[in-house]
Amino acid sequence: MNKSYSDSTGKKLYQKVGNLFFAIAMADDTVHSKEIDKLKSLVREKWLPLDDIEDAYGSDAAYQIEIVFDWLLANEKTSGECFKNFTEFYNEHKAIFSEKIKKLIRETANAIAYSFSGKNKSELILLGTLQLLFQKDKTE
Repeated sequence: MNKSYSDSTGKKLYQKVGNLFFAIAMADDTVHSKEIDKLKSLVREKWLPLDDIEDAYGSDAAYQIEIVFDWLLANEKTSGECFKNFTEFYNEHKAIFSEKIKKLIRETANAIAYSFSGKNKSELILLGTLQLLFQKDKTE
Protein backbone atom coordinates (compact mmCIF):
# COMPACT_ATOMS: atom_id res chain seq x y z
CA MET A 1 0.00 0.00 0.00
CA ASN A 2 1.24 3.47 -0.81
CA LYS A 3 0.87 5.19 2.52
CA SER A 4 0.84 8.91 3.09
CA TYR A 5 0.86 8.91 6.88
CA SER A 6 3.16 8.12 9.77
CA ASP A 7 3.36 4.74 11.48
CA SER A 8 1.81 6.24 14.63
CA THR A 9 -1.17 7.51 12.61
CA GLY A 10 -1.37 4.10 10.94
CA LYS A 11 -1.54 2.40 14.34
CA LYS A 12 -4.26 4.83 15.41
CA LEU A 13 -6.13 4.04 12.17
CA TYR A 14 -6.16 0.35 13.05
CA GLN A 15 -7.26 1.12 16.61
CA LYS A 16 -10.17 3.23 15.39
CA VAL A 17 -11.13 0.62 12.80
CA GLY A 18 -11.23 -1.81 15.74
CA ASN A 19 -13.70 0.59 17.38
CA LEU A 20 -15.84 0.55 14.26
CA PHE A 21 -15.89 -3.24 13.95
CA PHE A 22 -16.74 -3.54 17.64
CA ALA A 23 -19.59 -1.04 17.14
CA ILE A 24 -20.98 -3.20 14.31
CA ALA A 25 -20.69 -6.42 16.34
CA MET A 26 -22.18 -4.78 19.46
CA ALA A 27 -25.04 -3.07 17.57
CA ASP A 28 -27.53 -5.59 18.97
CA ASP A 29 -26.00 -5.25 22.49
CA THR A 30 -24.27 -8.63 22.23
CA VAL A 31 -21.03 -9.70 20.59
CA HIS A 32 -21.35 -13.26 19.32
CA SER A 33 -18.42 -15.67 19.02
CA LYS A 34 -19.08 -16.00 15.26
CA GLU A 35 -18.55 -12.23 14.91
CA ILE A 36 -15.23 -12.46 16.78
CA ASP A 37 -14.12 -15.44 14.67
CA LYS A 38 -15.02 -13.60 11.45
CA LEU A 39 -13.11 -10.49 12.56
CA LYS A 40 -9.99 -12.51 13.41
CA SER A 41 -10.02 -14.42 10.14
CA LEU A 42 -10.44 -11.21 8.11
CA VAL A 43 -7.67 -9.42 10.01
CA ARG A 44 -5.31 -12.25 9.07
CA GLU A 45 -6.57 -12.67 5.52
CA LYS A 46 -7.14 -9.05 4.45
CA TRP A 47 -5.67 -6.56 6.94
CA LEU A 48 -2.23 -8.01 7.75
CA PRO A 49 -1.03 -7.90 4.11
CA LEU A 50 -2.15 -4.26 3.76
CA ASP A 51 1.09 -2.57 4.88
CA ASP A 52 4.26 -3.08 6.91
CA ILE A 53 3.48 -0.89 9.93
CA GLU A 54 4.55 -2.47 13.21
CA ASP A 55 3.58 -1.72 16.78
CA ALA A 56 6.04 -1.08 19.62
CA TYR A 57 6.48 -4.84 20.08
CA GLY A 58 7.36 -5.58 16.46
CA SER A 59 3.98 -7.11 15.62
CA ASP A 60 2.00 -6.10 12.58
CA ALA A 61 -0.03 -3.03 13.56
CA ALA A 62 -3.15 -4.52 11.96
CA TYR A 63 -3.39 -6.71 15.08
CA GLN A 64 -4.41 -3.48 16.84
CA ILE A 65 -7.86 -4.09 15.34
CA GLU A 66 -8.22 -7.29 17.37
CA ILE A 67 -6.51 -5.94 20.48
CA VAL A 68 -8.79 -2.90 20.64
CA PHE A 69 -11.86 -5.01 19.84
CA ASP A 70 -11.03 -7.39 22.72
CA TRP A 71 -10.34 -4.49 25.09
CA LEU A 72 -13.65 -2.81 24.24
CA LEU A 73 -15.47 -6.09 24.81
CA ALA A 74 -13.76 -6.67 28.17
CA ASN A 75 -14.51 -3.11 29.27
CA GLU A 76 -18.18 -3.25 28.23
CA LYS A 77 -18.11 -0.29 25.87
CA THR A 78 -21.21 0.59 23.88
CA SER A 79 -21.73 0.43 20.15
CA GLY A 80 -22.63 4.12 20.01
CA GLU A 81 -19.51 5.41 21.75
CA CYS A 82 -17.25 3.20 19.63
CA PHE A 83 -18.91 4.27 16.38
CA LYS A 84 -18.50 7.89 17.47
CA ASN A 85 -14.78 7.29 18.19
CA PHE A 86 -14.31 5.97 14.66
CA THR A 87 -16.34 8.77 13.07
CA GLU A 88 -14.39 11.50 14.88
CA PHE A 89 -11.07 9.96 13.80
CA TYR A 90 -12.31 9.57 10.24
CA ASN A 91 -13.43 13.19 10.05
CA GLU A 92 -10.04 14.39 11.36
CA HIS A 93 -7.97 12.12 9.08
CA LYS A 94 -9.98 11.67 5.88
CA ALA A 95 -6.85 11.88 3.73
CA ILE A 96 -5.50 8.55 5.01
CA PHE A 97 -8.69 6.68 4.10
CA SER A 98 -7.99 5.62 0.53
CA GLU A 99 -10.75 4.05 -1.54
CA LYS A 100 -9.00 0.70 -1.01
CA ILE A 101 -9.15 1.09 2.79
CA LYS A 102 -12.77 2.27 2.73
CA LYS A 103 -13.72 -0.72 0.57
CA LEU A 104 -11.95 -3.11 2.95
CA ILE A 105 -13.66 -1.47 5.94
CA ARG A 106 -17.09 -1.87 4.30
CA GLU A 107 -16.39 -5.50 3.34
CA THR A 108 -15.17 -6.40 6.83
CA ALA A 109 -18.05 -4.57 8.56
CA ASN A 110 -20.59 -6.34 6.34
CA ALA A 111 -18.98 -9.74 6.93
CA ILE A 112 -19.03 -9.23 10.71
CA ALA A 113 -22.67 -8.16 10.62
CA TYR A 114 -23.65 -11.10 8.44
CA SER A 115 -21.67 -13.72 10.40
CA PHE A 116 -24.33 -14.28 13.07
CA SER A 117 -27.89 -14.86 11.84
CA GLY A 118 -27.59 -12.35 9.02
CA LYS A 119 -27.77 -8.59 9.44
CA ASN A 120 -30.21 -7.24 12.02
CA LYS A 121 -31.85 -3.81 12.03
CA SER A 122 -29.28 -2.23 14.38
CA GLU A 123 -26.39 -3.46 12.24
CA LEU A 124 -28.09 -2.31 9.04
CA ILE A 125 -28.50 1.19 10.48
CA LEU A 126 -24.80 1.38 11.40
CA LEU A 127 -23.72 -0.01 8.03
CA GLY A 128 -25.93 2.55 6.29
CA THR A 129 -24.51 5.36 8.41
CA LEU A 130 -20.98 4.21 7.55
CA GLN A 131 -21.85 4.14 3.85
CA LEU A 132 -23.25 7.68 4.06
CA LEU A 133 -20.14 8.87 5.92
CA PHE A 134 -17.89 7.55 3.13
CA GLN A 135 -20.18 8.83 0.35
CA LYS A 136 -20.40 12.31 1.85
CA ASP A 137 -16.76 12.90 0.95
CA LYS A 138 -17.39 12.16 -2.72
CA THR A 139 -20.03 14.88 -2.92
CA GLU A 140 -18.12 17.59 -1.05
